[in-house]
Amino acid sequence: IKDIDPTYTLGDIERRRLEILRKLEEEGIINMNKDIDLPIVIQKIAIISSATAAGYEDFTNQLDYNKHGYKFYYKLFPALMQGQQTEQSIINALEKIFENADFFDVVVIIRGGGSKSDLMSFDKYDLAYFITQFPIPVISGIGHEKDISVVDIVSHTSLKTPTAVAEFLISNITDFDLSLIHISEPTR
Repeated sequence: IKDIDPTYTLGDIERRRLEILRKLEEEGIINMNKDIDLPIVIQKIAIISSATAAGYEDFTNQLDYNKHGYKFYYKLFPALMQGQQTEQSIINALEKIFENADFFDVVVIIRGGGSKSDLMSFDKYDLAYFITQFPIPVISGIGHEKDISVVDIVSHTSLKTPTAVAEFLISNITDFDLSLIHISEPTR
């Protein structure tokens, strides 16, 4: 065996992750995206995912075939979601979305589960910094229930899976719909 880097242990990975979070905290930007108000009704969605990912397909199926028949406009901004190019690929997608930021209500970054090493790209400072500075809310759905990345921490809203993100968006409209029904009911 010639290719093992003994310094790349889980302890080192967690230490680097905590250093990134500490730096974002010290810079006073860790919660900047959380401070942006979500639109009352979310219907225009910029999606960052791999076009061939099962999580992307699950997400769009949930939106397209929701039981209420709500209509969503979404556009995929494809990105690599695994490997050494992931961070830059997602930043490139965010830059393209930024060009039309006034059109979209939210950005969702979705990826299904994987091993710790598969998800390490979501624990990078530059990507986290870019999300904190983004002018519209970012919703993350990365990994499984036990996975919490730096991207999840700095995003406006973090949910466990792509399907959970779709359910959140559907419930956003359902809640608004119910409030309209309540307002329109005559008082007795």
